[in-house]
Amino acid sequence: MDQDEVVAFGGLFKRFLEQVVEREQPDPARSLTARLREHLGAEPAEVPVVKAAYAAYDHANVHLAVERWFAAGGRRAELLGVAGEGRRLESFSELVDAAQRMGNVQLGAVDYAYVPVAPEEELACVSFGLYLGSEGDDRYAVLLRGPDPNFGEEDVRLEVLAPSREHAKRLLAGVAELIRERNVFRGKVVSFEGAEFADGVGPFKLHARPALGREDIVLPAGLLERVERQVVGVARHREALLARGQHLRRGLLLYGPPGTGKTHTVRYLLSRLPEFTVILLSGTSVRFVGAACALARMLQPALVVLEDCDLVAEARDLTDDEQPLLFQVLNEMDGLGDDADVSFLLTTNRADLLEPALVRRPGRVDTAVEVPLPDAESRLALFRLYGHGLAFPEDAVAEAVRRTEGTTASFMKELVRRTVLFAAERSGTADPSAGDLTAALDELLDDSDRLTRRLLGAEEYDEDGGDEDGGDEEDDGGAYVYRGSYTRLT
Repeated sequence: MDQDEVVAFGGLFKRFLEQVVEREQPDPARSLTARLREHLGAEPAEVPVVKAAYAAYDHANVHLAVERWFAAGGRRAELLGVAGEGRRLESFSELVDAAQRMGNVQLGAVDYAYVPVAPEEELACVSFGLYLGSEGDDRYAVLLRGPDPNFGEEDVRLEVLAPSREHAKRLLAGVAELIRERNVFRGKVVSFEGAEFADGVGPFKLHARPALGREDIVLPAGLLERVERQVVGVARHREALLARGQHLRRGLLLYGPPGTGKTHTVRYLLSRLPEFTVILLSGTSVRFVGAACALARMLQPALVVLEDCDLVAEARDLTDDEQPLLFQVLNEMDGLGDDADVSFLLTTNRADLLEPALVRRPGRVDTAVEVPLPDAESRLALFRLYGHGLAFPEDAVAEAVRRTEGTTASFMKELVRRTVLFAAERSGTADPSAGDLTAALDELLDDSDRLTRRLLGAEEYDEDGGDEDGGDEEDDGGAYVYRGSYTRLT
């Protein structure tokens, strides 16, 4: 390289460095520090910060509450974004400090996240944004930061920068009150589900409320009425009970063999309580019962459903306490207070595991109702329910009912479905015949389909690989009878 080339290269390199320096200079018009100083009328680093944290599932509630607070009472607010790596700092105070010392934190675009607020509806919520608000002569700078699991941020944080700490606390109190009054989950059906690799509440799902009528439920005479009285009846006669000094909190246990309709009965109750907030917990997600009860208390009238609660009757590894997790559930129930309009609905296939916990924590569950295997009359009703619109000879239906003694509602539903499938394979378009019904039933009752029967709740499994009774029985008419077993509460 000759001398002229060296000089030319040096000139280009100098211009490159000058452009880099120019680009690194912050734009005064976008300075976060300058904007905060102008808005607050004080040095931002000298203004106190008041904080509040909320669960991740409350993101939409916090966003809406902040928007509503600034939209009422003659208040105003301008929403701004923040640019630069300083946004990843832990707190508003650190962000203000970095902006003032290094000058590399500037105003930018607002970040949004789409958050579910109904089964088929999402809301665009601020996930990182700065509200510069005013109320008369009072000034606020409010940083709203949504959860970001990628950076280990599992909650929603609201931080208020205001010259008066009391004014900041009043803003947060107003937001909290709006969350209670205008909560998006009120009257909805929601479920807590644990995050696989994180603490706290994981995915929080909203579900469509079931639409079931009385004709969709097949139970022994008087059983559904008893269940409805305990759950729906208390809600209907709330004022009369309170006027006479009776408590509203109630606990109902549905127990019996799997596949008999416990969950179906729960779905029916949900359809009968359209104004109730429903919180669903199942199996080990019961560890979120504290959060569920807090939500139920806020949004009452509410129904907390604990399905398969026997799974935590002896579980000690999911809680710091030495007692089974189910005891925590029962204690949470007791801690709600007598005037709380909250129902607890527990279901179990293993009453024998649950009973010791209930005995040691008496009074939490007021009523235990057995949902038994369907008798002949119920099996006929189930067959007609699931086979609605299908025509079979009466003698074929009667034979099917006789041969399905000891089976479950789930078994009858699968029998009808498989009958329709047999007909479709046979002709494609023909209606199912008595022969299709017989063929489907023969297959389901055959030894080769024993596991299917167990999965449908028609047989119990024991460690020896056989059914609980030591095998199948054949009655005098040549029909196979499959008998399940479970422990009754005594």
